[in-house]
Amino acid sequence: MKNIEIKTTQNVVLEYELADLRDRGLAFFLDLICIAVAITILSTIGMGILGLTDTAAGVYMFFVSCVFLFYSLAFEVWNKGQSLGKMAMRIQVIKTAGGQATFSDYAARWVFRMIDIYFSLGGIASILVVSSPKAQRIGDIVANTAVVKLAAKMDLRLNDLLAIHSKDSYKPEYPQAKQLQEEDVLVIKKTLDRHRKFDNDAHEEAIHLLAERIKQVLAVENIYPDERRFLQAILQDYVVLTR
Repeated sequence: MKNIEIKTTQNVVLEYELADLRDRGLAFFLDLICIAVAITILSTIGMGILGLTDTAAGVYMFFVSCVFLFYSLAFEVWNKGQSLGKMAMRIQVIKTAGGQATFSDYAARWVFRMIDIYFSLGGIASILVVSSPKAQRIGDIVANTAVVKLAAKMDLRLNDLLAIHSKDSYKPEYPQAKQLQEEDVLVIKKTLDRHRKFDNDAHEEAIHLLAERIKQVLAVENIYPDERRFLQAILQDYVVLTR
């Protein structure tokens, strides 16, 4: 299992598990199924229902072929690094230096997709994903991106916290966190640790219930869609604001 550490602008380390070849391969084949279904439906509409022929049919099929060509690029740009296959496998493209990937990053991955996957029948991509330290194919190396599993682990290190020189230089996401008692924070940390070690339905439910309780106690209206990330942010804000 390969991991990658991403340091945020607030010197907090997020540790992600890198998507392995199996995850990425399954996501790719799920995407191919989606593309095949879309092309079949569009072809049926154009040739069957609309009855296009000759030049009109040729132009229409050209645009249909664009579904195959631009599917991955369009979805990653529009959906923040996730195609339908990646969504199903819960993996995502991120910048290895932190932050959100840009259009040029996704475009670079898309251009080298031809070499990594199509021209080599997936051979180059497979070898590099398995052998490279960050599980990167050529497109990832050029774009400085990596494909990770969505669940991030937050590592609050003493040196990282001391690097925040004052509360004035730190912008908490949830200032209400300082209202919590130390016992509450220990429960949050223990729940996150248990979920990290044993990712099952019971611990997923514990995360959900705890996030809902913290939301009520602190009167928080807007939280992260990922409840684990919300609890991690609460933990981080508490540690910094009360130290």
